[in-house]
Amino acid sequence: MKAGNRRHVPEQHRDYARAMRSDSTKAENVLWQALRNKQLSGFKFKRQVPIENYIVDFVCFESRLVIEVDGSQHIESEYDKVRDAALTAAGFRLLRFWNDEILKNIDGACKHILFELRNVGE
Repeated sequence: MKAGNRRHVPEQHRDYARAMRSDSTKAENVLWQALRNKQLSGFKFKRQVPIENYIVDFVCFESRLVIEVDGSQHIESEYDKVRDAALTAAGFRLLRFWNDEILKNIDGACKHILFELRNVGE
């Protein structure tokens, strides 16, 4: 993003996102290695980004795609439902993977992500 196009993000959210980047889970690190530096067909991803008062695990702004990598604490989470609704209302699509899915089948996860990236607006 160019300096003039930056979103206003409260400093507290920036600090929290920065802390989360240094405390990523193993699954988040594995996925980040596949997404970083435009390695997935040239799509640019950022990690632990503040959006709509939430911190998302990964986002591709170009495709308006948010990716979450979650553990079992997120099963049936009401907080996640509210969060997902807010992100969807802001124009983002969401993909959610379990930690296990990333660790056991990173190639399958990347194929699914690539499919979603290429099918914007369908």
